[in-house]
Amino acid sequence: MPAAATGEVEIKSPMIGTFYRAPSPEAASYIEVGSEVNPDTVVCIIEAMKVMNEIKAEAKGVITQVLVENAKPVEFGQPLFKVRPT
Repeated sequence: MPAAATGEVEIKSPMIGTFYRAPSPEAASYIEVGSEVNPDTVVCIIEAMKVMNEIKAEAKGVITQVLVENAKPVEFGQPLFKVRPT
Protein backbone atom coordinates (compact mmCIF):
# COMPACT_ATOMS: atom_id res chain seq x y z
CA MET A 1 0.00 0.00 0.00
CA PRO A 2 1.38 3.45 -0.75
CA ALA A 3 2.24 5.53 2.30
CA ALA A 4 -0.36 8.14 1.29
CA ALA A 5 -3.15 5.55 1.37
CA THR A 6 -2.32 4.41 4.90
CA GLY A 7 -1.74 7.92 6.24
CA GLU A 8 1.79 6.93 7.26
CA VAL A 9 4.66 9.36 6.97
CA GLU A 10 8.27 8.51 6.19
CA ILE A 11 11.29 9.59 8.18
CA LYS A 12 13.84 10.26 5.46
CA SER A 13 17.60 10.54 5.56
CA PRO A 14 18.75 14.18 5.56
CA MET A 15 22.19 13.18 4.24
CA ILE A 16 24.34 10.53 2.60
CA GLY A 17 26.09 8.29 5.11
CA THR A 18 25.99 5.04 7.06
CA PHE A 19 22.82 4.20 8.99
CA TYR A 20 23.08 2.94 12.58
CA ARG A 21 20.07 1.92 14.67
CA ALA A 22 21.94 2.20 18.00
CA PRO A 23 24.50 4.55 19.57
CA SER A 24 27.08 1.73 19.75
CA PRO A 25 27.30 -1.94 18.68
CA GLU A 26 26.56 -3.15 22.24
CA ALA A 27 23.64 -0.77 22.83
CA ALA A 28 19.96 -1.36 22.20
CA SER A 29 18.36 0.20 19.13
CA TYR A 30 16.99 3.71 19.58
CA ILE A 31 13.55 2.56 18.45
CA GLU A 32 11.74 -0.58 17.32
CA VAL A 33 8.53 -1.22 15.40
CA GLY A 34 5.77 -0.18 17.80
CA SER A 35 7.86 2.53 19.48
CA GLU A 36 6.09 5.83 20.05
CA VAL A 37 8.05 8.84 18.83
CA ASN A 38 7.67 12.60 19.00
CA PRO A 39 9.45 15.23 16.88
CA ASP A 40 12.47 15.29 19.24
CA THR A 41 12.90 11.50 19.52
CA VAL A 42 16.29 10.32 18.20
CA VAL A 43 15.55 7.41 15.84
CA CYS A 44 19.02 6.60 14.49
CA ILE A 45 22.50 7.88 13.75
CA ILE A 46 23.90 8.56 10.30
CA GLU A 47 27.67 8.66 10.09
CA ALA A 48 28.97 11.05 7.47
CA MET A 49 32.69 11.80 7.14
CA LYS A 50 33.41 10.34 10.61
CA VAL A 51 30.76 12.57 12.23
CA MET A 52 27.86 10.85 14.04
CA ASN A 53 24.64 12.76 13.30
CA GLU A 54 21.60 12.03 15.47
CA ILE A 55 18.47 11.90 13.34
CA LYS A 56 15.20 12.93 14.98
CA ALA A 57 11.73 11.69 14.05
CA GLU A 58 10.33 15.16 13.26
CA ALA A 59 6.90 13.52 13.55
CA LYS A 60 4.60 12.26 16.31
CA GLY A 61 3.34 8.73 16.02
CA VAL A 62 4.16 5.03 16.18
CA ILE A 63 6.93 3.37 14.17
CA THR A 64 5.38 0.82 11.79
CA GLN A 65 8.43 -0.15 9.70
CA VAL A 66 12.22 0.02 9.76
CA LEU A 67 13.23 0.28 6.11
CA VAL A 68 17.05 0.11 6.33
CA GLU A 69 19.36 -2.53 7.77
CA ASN A 70 21.85 -1.49 10.43
CA ALA A 71 25.29 -0.36 9.20
CA LYS A 72 24.11 0.02 5.59
CA PRO A 73 24.77 3.07 3.40
CA VAL A 74 21.87 5.46 2.83
CA GLU A 75 21.24 8.20 0.28
CA PHE A 76 19.89 11.70 0.79
CA GLY A 77 16.09 11.53 0.93
CA GLN A 78 15.99 7.74 1.34
CA PRO A 79 13.10 6.60 3.59
CA LEU A 80 14.43 5.13 6.86
CA PHE A 81 11.27 4.50 8.87
CA LYS A 82 7.50 4.66 8.49
CA VAL A 83 5.41 6.32 11.17
CA ARG A 84 1.66 6.13 11.77
CA PRO A 85 0.73 9.62 13.04
CA THR A 86 -1.08 9.84 16.38
